[in-house]
Amino acid sequence: MPRLLSGAALAAALVLAGTTASLAQDFPTRPVTVVVPFSAGGPTDALIRTLGERMHQSLGQPVLVENVTGAAGTIGVGRVAKAPGDGYTLSFGHWSTHVINGAVYPLPFDLLTDFEPIALLTSYPMVLVSKNDVPAKNLKEFVAWTKANQQKAAVGSIGAGSAAHVAGVYFENLAGVKLNYIPYRGAAPALQDLLAGNIDFMFDHVSNALPHVKEGKIRAYAVTSEKRLPSAPDIPTVDEAGLPNLYVSIWYGLWAPKGTPKAVVAKLNAAVKDALADPAVRAKLEALGQVIAPPEKQTPEALAAHQKAEIEKWWPIVKAANIKIGTN
Repeated sequence: MPRLLSGAALAAALVLAGTTASLAQDFPTRPVTVVVPFSAGGPTDALIRTLGERMHQSLGQPVLVENVTGAAGTIGVGRVAKAPGDGYTLSFGHWSTHVINGAVYPLPFDLLTDFEPIALLTSYPMVLVSKNDVPAKNLKEFVAWTKANQQKAAVGSIGAGSAAHVAGVYFENLAGVKLNYIPYRGAAPALQDLLAGNIDFMFDHVSNALPHVKEGKIRAYAVTSEKRLPSAPDIPTVDEAGLPNLYVSIWYGLWAPKGTPKAVVAKLNAAVKDALADPAVRAKLEALGQVIAPPEKQTPEALAAHQKAEIEKWWPIVKAANIKIGTN
């Protein structure tokens, strides 16, 4: 009898494996939906729509974008965590939604175990900018100025756990200073106040701040990366400017729900790689200020390793700063 049961179990397993393999081979037979936890119309939305249009060619099915906003992206990410693991509902997000939020919000899902990584996509650093009235002319002088003006220097923050906020906290740790955070509902109003001279400085997206830097309306000290940006070759890195290791990279990735067959993940990954290799797609993404991940970093394994390493780096920093919902 035990042998008969073992044989039945083996037969069932073989049938299940065959069914899974067949489903993966046929995938996709209908449109694939990518849940974007941000509002439509922004640069992040443009990034995934550009990729999705090109992925359509590889998959043979449309890639639809569904914008699900709320709670700093946790609602949209949570929607995918509860979705079937069949490859038809995917999670698109970045450093904040798939790393930082785990240290700020009590999430009803696990960022590492409830998703199957598909591919690391693109990234971009931030840039430290100040109003022109700040007397510092370079990053070393700026650090000295902030030390002399601790808790007085006003830095624009875009909500608890935002990239601008976490970059400020990291700056505090490395420079040995305490800052006065001024909260804003978005990067645009913060930048407008910086241009008006109402705040002293902020960490901003390069694509937002660069036009004003080039026009001489604000001053840029450094980009938060190891390499200079092709779009801003005159702005030094933090290493070059005198505050080594102030690396803050906003990177993007694509995930499927837990349990999605490896063959389905492989098909989705291949479609992503095809898209990122397309010269037209690359030109559009680079125009958005994005740095495309090299091919060897576009694998599911690379995304999994990178996300885990980022969680290990940033969670202690965020938790030590006691960043909570509704604080800055």
